[in-house]
Amino acid sequence: MYDWEEKPELNITPLVDVMLVLLVVLMVIAPNIIYEENIKLPQGSTTEQLSKIPPVHITIDKERNIKVNKDIYLLNAFMDNFSLYARKLNKKATVLISADKRLDYGIVMSVLAAVKQAGFTEVSLATNG
Repeated sequence: MYDWEEKPELNITPLVDVMLVLLVVLMVIAPNIIYEENIKLPQGSTTEQLSKIPPVHITIDKERNIKVNKDIYLLNAFMDNFSLYARKLNKKATVLISADKRLDYGIVMSVLAAVKQAGFTEVSLATNG
């Protein structure tokens, strides 16, 4: 005869096992799915080429000599000389300032101020990575 006091129990262990297997399969396959859509891009103008603007390299050594590309300047006269030198340069050029780490911070900032005053907007301070 039946024992009416016993209630049936639901065993969820197989359900959890199946869900974990499906999750693992999805995690393994998902990074390998590549969606690619072929599109046709319009042709650009071949007659007009962008000219590469050469960067301006400024190097300050520990004796406070400033070298701009190949020209050497003294720190005291740098601001006036650089503004004259910058007239023949493209103001959109990138300026890269490299300075000896033993120099005073104020010296580097005065060179940076002279570069900004000359009209350059893209200035980078070089570091040793």
